[in-house]
Amino acid sequence: MAIFRRQWVLPTPTDSSPQTINLPNRNLTLVQSAPSQIIWAVGGGKGGIGKTLLTSNLAIFLSWLHKKVIVVDLDLGGANLHTSLGVTSSPHTVGDLLYKNIDNPNSLVQPTQYKNVSLISGSNDPINITNMPPIQRSRLVRKLRELDADFILLDLGAGTSVNTLEFFLLADQKIVVVTPEPTSIENAYRFIKTAFYRLMRNATATPYIRQLIEQTMEDKIIKGISSPKELINEIARLSPSEGEQLKKTMNELSMSLIVNQVRAKAEADIGKSIQIVSERYFGARVNYAGFLPYDNSVWQSIRKRVPFLIDSPNSMAVTHLEETVRNLLKQNKP
Repeated sequence: MAIFRRQWVLPTPTDSSPQTINLPNRNLTLVQSAPSQIIWAVGGGKGGIGKTLLTSNLAIFLSWLHKKVIVVDLDLGGANLHTSLGVTSSPHTVGDLLYKNIDNPNSLVQPTQYKNVSLISGSNDPINITNMPPIQRSRLVRKLRELDADFILLDLGAGTSVNTLEFFLLADQKIVVVTPEPTSIENAYRFIKTAFYRLMRNATATPYIRQLIEQTMEDKIIKGISSPKELINEIARLSPSEGEQLKKTMNELSMSLIVNQVRAKAEADIGKSIQIVSERYFGARVNYAGFLPYDNSVWQSIRKRVPFLIDSPNSMAVTHLEETVRNLLKQNKP
């Protein structure tokens, strides 16, 4: 078991000497992560909700737990993760793995100014990378598993494109970010729903079952089916063995929710509401990992291009990120 202690000795980007920082004295006990490589994907249905900000700070926090972390910018066509980590230029990018016949993905990794945190940038990728064909996407997925790291964090683009969903579903821990705004909540439901349907589609090879799933994904009301939960029940009726396998797949799904930019308790409770509705509607659990409060120190750190964990280590945002990381680590599976 790994125990948080009050004193941390952390590297800073501007000073080579150690800096002692007091974190909240809550004596958190974290579940030790599995010994094998773990992939976390950070996604969401809407842009501007803080996915990149969260990814960069999660990476820093995991590195404080003595984990080797590689962050990969998979916001195809809109990559800016390098900016959040204070990296100005990238000699290699994700596109090099796809278009320059580079076989070793570790050769694309570049160090950042933070110990144990490295980056595969998406900056300067070709415009057509957003139209990545399935064969290239499959190759990229295989190569991600070859990276030398304890944790690989994927910063995904907004929306429900095929590429975004496939990268999201390959992860061991699937993280959905939402803000309290109505548009963000609506898009988060759509993102989760589409991810569930796509996971179900990928989990079966039976033609008529796949066709039924695809028709439901297109919002066609087939046999009164209007939700993933009803769809699984219908599949179980048509093919009991297929239905049981799908139920097992959905029960093993590890998806977590983080509410960002919370200004009041009622906004934090949005996470619990989405969790309850997801269980009823999707028939599978979505874990509410925690929330990050709206904090002026966060946007100030963005302007400085420094993660808020480094720029304002004693802020409320850091306190809540601690609890969120603890909950995420509890969900890790070998």
